[in-house]
Amino acid sequence: MTDRYVSAGLTVTGKVRRHNEDAILVRDDLGLWVVADGMGGHSAGDYASALIAQRLGALTRNGSVFDFIEAIEDALEQVNTDLVAMARARGVDIIGSTVVVLVHHHDYMLCGWVGDSRAYCIEGGVLEQVTRDHVHGTKDDVTQFGGAPAAPSPGAGVLTRAIGAEDRLFVDWQVAGGRPGMQFVLCSDGVNKEMTDAELEAECRQRGAPQELLEGLFALALGRAARDNVSAVVVQLQP
Repeated sequence: MTDRYVSAGLTVTGKVRRHNEDAILVRDDLGLWVVADGMGGHSAGDYASALIAQRLGALTRNGSVFDFIEAIEDALEQVNTDLVAMARARGVDIIGSTVVVLVHHHDYMLCGWVGDSRAYCIEGGVLEQVTRDHVHGTKDDVTQFGGAPAAPSPGAGVLTRAIGAEDRLFVDWQVAGGRPGMQFVLCSDGVNKEMTDAELEAECRQRGAPQELLEGLFALALGRAARDNVSAVVVQLQP
């Protein structure tokens, strides 16, 4: 078990998109890290992701880890309600975002997610995806929900779950290990669009500290097409 960690986070627009619709939150003081990906091609995706980061960043942590998880879920549910109401008021189909959340406990890490933003765990040089994408079909370069694609893209998959997409929100949670040396990578799909899991694993093996790994991942993603916004947070547990 460990109560020590170091982290680093970064979000950039990329080479193709005009605006950055991603948002990140790095709160070492709370043991809370977040990546949110506003839904590209939809109205106010940047507002949706920023609202998630703002609401979660305003939380305090005084009780048990389970109290904190409940507060996170309550905040996300309120964001969901607000985004659904805003979309109806504006007469648009959806104002939404995906999100992946990592919470520290001295015995383990807790990961929650909605959509296709991912969390990976790296231990002993081996990469494992913690999350499971809420996507039907094969993911392409457009984040979209349901049967209404934001842009034509034959064969592209669609999100089956997103914040702001439906009246009720369901957050999936997964318990991960809390052993010293373990690293966690949270990322928007702008990262995994540009590299395979094998390439991500290789970067994790080659680079040690979170800031170094973050720089390596962004150099790789931005050295390629960088079709989407690119965002990631790296957390490493210390002895």
